[in-house]
Amino acid sequence: MKKTILLIAILFAVNSFAQSKNFKIKGIVVSEKEKAPIESATIHLEKAKDSAIVSYTITDEKGNFSLEGKSFHNNLKLFISFVGMQSYSKEIILTKSNFNLGTISLKEDDNLLQEVVVKSRAPITIKKDTLEFNVKSFKTKKDANVEDLLKKLPGVEVDAEGKITVNGKEVNKILVNGKPFFGNDPSITTKNLTKDIIEKVQITNTKTKSEGFTGEKGDDNNKTINLTIKKENNKGWFGRVSAGAGTEKRYEAATMVNRFDNETRVSVLASTNNINSPGFSFGEIQKMFGGGGGIGFSSNGAFNVNGRNFGGGQGIVKSKIGGVTYADKYGKGLDVNANYFYSGSSSNNESKNNRENILPDRRYFSNSNSSSEDENDNHSLDLEFDIEIDSTFLINVNPSFVLNDRKGSYNKFEESLDENNVLTNSSNSNTRSESSAKNFSNEIDLTKKIGSKGSFIKASVRNQIDKTNTDDYNNSTIEIFGNNPSTEIRNQFSDIENNLNGLRTRVTYRFPLIAKKLFLDAKYIYQKDERENKESTFDFDTNTQQFSDFNTQLSSDFTFNDITKTPSLAIVYRDKKWRFNFETGFQNRTIENEDKLRPNLNLKRDFNNVNLDAGLRYRFDSKASIYFDYSLENGAPRINQLQPFTDVSNPLNIVTGNPNLKPSNNHRMYVNFNKFNWQKRTGLYLYVSGGLRNNQVVSKSIIGDDLVRNTTYENVDGAYDVWGGGSYSKSVKLDTISNLKIRVGTRLNINKNINFFNDTEYGAKTTEISPNLGLTYEWNKVVSIEPSYTISFSETNYDLSNFQNQKFTRHSFRVRTKTTVPKKLEWRNDIRYNFNPNVVGFNQSSWFWNSTLAYSILNDKASITLKAYDLLNQNTNAQRRATANYIEDSESTVLQQYFMLGFNWKFNSLGQKGKVRDYNMHF
Repeated sequence: MKKTILLIAILFAVNSFAQSKNFKIKGIVVSEKEKAPIESATIHLEKAKDSAIVSYTITDEKGNFSLEGKSFHNNLKLFISFVGMQSYSKEIILTKSNFNLGTISLKEDDNLLQEVVVKSRAPITIKKDTLEFNVKSFKTKKDANVEDLLKKLPGVEVDAEGKITVNGKEVNKILVNGKPFFGNDPSITTKNLTKDIIEKVQITNTKTKSEGFTGEKGDDNNKTINLTIKKENNKGWFGRVSAGAGTEKRYEAATMVNRFDNETRVSVLASTNNINSPGFSFGEIQKMFGGGGGIGFSSNGAFNVNGRNFGGGQGIVKSKIGGVTYADKYGKGLDVNANYFYSGSSSNNESKNNRENILPDRRYFSNSNSSSEDENDNHSLDLEFDIEIDSTFLINVNPSFVLNDRKGSYNKFEESLDENNVLTNSSNSNTRSESSAKNFSNEIDLTKKIGSKGSFIKASVRNQIDKTNTDDYNNSTIEIFGNNPSTEIRNQFSDIENNLNGLRTRVTYRFPLIAKKLFLDAKYIYQKDERENKESTFDFDTNTQQFSDFNTQLSSDFTFNDITKTPSLAIVYRDKKWRFNFETGFQNRTIENEDKLRPNLNLKRDFNNVNLDAGLRYRFDSKASIYFDYSLENGAPRINQLQPFTDVSNPLNIVTGNPNLKPSNNHRMYVNFNKFNWQKRTGLYLYVSGGLRNNQVVSKSIIGDDLVRNTTYENVDGAYDVWGGGSYSKSVKLDTISNLKIRVGTRLNINKNINFFNDTEYGAKTTEISPNLGLTYEWNKVVSIEPSYTISFSETNYDLSNFQNQKFTRHSFRVRTKTTVPKKLEWRNDIRYNFNPNVVGFNQSSWFWNSTLAYSILNDKASITLKAYDLLNQNTNAQRRATANYIEDSESTVLQQYFMLGFNWKFNSLGQKGKVRDYNMHF
C-alpha cells in the first residue's frame, strides 16, 4: 500500500513539473526620498485568482532581489513591502520566463507611527533583530498544531524529540503573546496550541527580562519564538484527556486542561504510567521547574530534570505527576507566574558490567552484577514576579521551594581478576537509604535605565538554603586473595547531614562612551557558599544488638567555606552589522575548611587569577552572520581533592587529597557561521570549539598486586578538546502538493586526556566523527516519510607503545512515517536500527519498531488508538564505552514489548476555530 502511494506521488510530481512554467523576476528596491537601497524588504508573489502564495524572498544589503520558481498559473501579482514604507504591487503575466523590473522606489507611509503597521499579507517581515512569519502564508493540514506549522517555516527544524532549531541555533524559549506558557516550555506549547489561533510567529535572540528591558541584543546562540494569538482566540478552554491499557500490565493516563482569559492563564496537568514515560514531553516537565537547568536521559527511557529524578534513574519506571501553572497581570506594572509540580516514581533495575582495565604494564578485568529499587517523591514550587515601577525601573523576584523524599536499596557483587583471569578480590554489598531534602532559593534582579544613551545599573542578589538528611545502612563483605589474604565485614549505620547556605550578588554599571553604540561596563561579583557536612557512622554491636560503636575513620564533621570576589571591566560595541565585547576581571577565591574531628586537617587556601572573555559577531547581510568567542576561566580544586584526608569508605579504592594542588585554567574558543538563502531555501550552519586545559586536576592511582587502588590527585598540562560540525539543508517544492527537505551534516569531537597509573603519566586521544543524512518527503498532507542515517567512527590512541589503540564503528538508521489514508485513520511508525560490531558478549545489532494507529471519532475531537511498542521484541541497551582507562560492556533492564489500546480526546474553545485533531503520541 505504501509503495503504491509513493509511486503515485512520484508520477504526479513528474507530471506536474512538466506542466508548470518557470519564472525569474529580479529588481532593485530603494527608498524614494534618499534613493538608498533597502535591505530586508519582502518580495512575494501571489496567484491573482485566490491570493495564494507562489514564492517569496527578501532583498540583500544592496536592495537586489531575484525571485525564481514554477507556477501553473499565468496571472500573478507581485508585492513589495517594508516596515515604514508604502507597499508596491505589480501584475505579472507569465508570457515569458525572465522579468527585470529595474529600480523600484518605495515611498514613506505617512499613516505609520514608528513600527505600528497595517496588517500585511507578506509571508516574511524583518523588523530590526526580529524575524516575523505570517501564518496564513504557510499551508498545513486543517487541524495542524504549532509544531506542524514550525516545520513549514524556512530555516526552522523540528527533530523527532521536538527540539527546535532556527538556522542551527536551538530554540530554548517559546512565548505566547510575549509571556511564558508553562514556564517558557517549547514542547508543551507547540504540541498543544493549534495553528488556527496563531496570527504571527516571531523569532529573535533569547533575552533575559532585564536584557529585553534595557534593549540589549541577548544570546546570539539561542532563539526565542513568540506566538501572537488572534484577539478573538485569546479567551476560552483547551486541553486533552487520554488513557490506555495494554499487555504485560502496562498502562498510562494523562490529562491537561488550560484556561485563557486574555492576561489570565491557568493550566493543570496530571499523568500516571508504568511505561517509562513522563506522560507529556520531556520539555514540558523540564520547564515546569522554571528552566535554566539540564535534562538527562538513560538509554532505557528513565530521566532526570535539573537534578530531580523521575523514575529513580534506570530500569522499569512507574511514575505519577501533577502540576499547575498560573499567570496573570495585575494593574499596569505587575506580572505574576507561578508553577507547582509533583513527581513521584518507583523503579527497579538489574544490570551487569564487564570491564577491561588498562594499566601501563598490564591489564586486569572486573565484572559486576547489581540490582536496585528506588522510590522518589518531589514537590516543587516556583514563583516569578515582574514589577515594572515605571518605564525606567524593573524588579524581578523569583523564589523557589523544593521538597524531596527518597528511599531505595542497592545490591552489588563485584570481582576483579588479573591478566591471567585469576580471582584477586571480590566484594558483596547490600545498602539501603532514606533521605529528605529541602531547598529554598530566591533571586531578586533590579534594573534601572539611566538617560536615553543606553546607560543602566543592574543589581542582583541570590540566596540558597539546602538541607539534606540521610539514614544509610551498609552491610558488605570485602575479600582480598593472594599472598596477603584478608576479609573485612561491615555492618554499619550512617546518619548524614549536608547543609548549604549560599549567597551571590552582582552589580553592573554601564556608561555610554558613544550613545547607544560604545559602552564601558563596570562589574563586581561576590559569592559565598558555606557547606556543613556531618556524617556519623556506627558499627553494629553484637552484644547490645544496636548500631552504637562510633567509627571515627568513616565519620566526618567539617565546615567548608568558598568565597569568590571578582571585579571586572568590559568594553561593549554594537551597531547594525558589528557586535564586540571584551571583558577582563581579577578573581580572588578563598577556600577554607574547618575539620572538627581532625583539627590537624584544617585548611585555608587563596587563589588569585585573571579571567578573560571576548566576543565578536559580524552580520554580512540579512542572510548570513559569523560569531566568535574566547574565554579564559580558572577553577579551584574541590575540597575533597585538596584536603589530605584518607577516605577508606571503599577499601578497594583508598583516596587521599593533595593540599599542594594549583588552580586549573581553561582557554576556550568558539566560532559559528550560519547562512540562510530565502530564495533557494537553503541553510548552512558551521561551528567549531576548542579548549586547552592547563593545571587540570586528575586522579593518580597506584594499583598493587591485589588490585587495590591508592588514589590521590595531581595537576597536569596538555589536555585539550575540539568539537565542531555543520549542517546543510535544502527545501524543494516539487509541486503544489508535495515537497522534499534534505539535511546533511556531521559532528566532530577530538579529546585528549592526561592520566596516571602507577606513577606513569600518559595521554589518550579520542577522535570521533559522525556524518548524518536525513530526508523528509510530504505529499498532499496525507503522506510523510522521514528517513535518517548516522554512522559514527571512533578511535582512541595512547602515548604508550604497549597500549593497544581502540577503534569503534556504530551505525544508526531511523525512518518515521505518517499516513492519513483514509481520512479519519492515521498510521504512524518509528523504526530504528542500531549496529555496533565492537560490543562483546551482547547483541551487536537490533531493530526497534514502534507503531500507532489512531481512528478519529466524535467529529474529529477524539480518537481510539492502538499502540505497539517494540513490535520486533528486540529492545536492548547493550553498549560499549571506551575511555583512556578502560573498555566496558554493559547491559541493564529495559522495557519489553507491549500492545496498548487507548482513547484520546482534545477540546478547544479558543475562538470559533478551536477544532483540534492531533493525537500527540510520543515514542
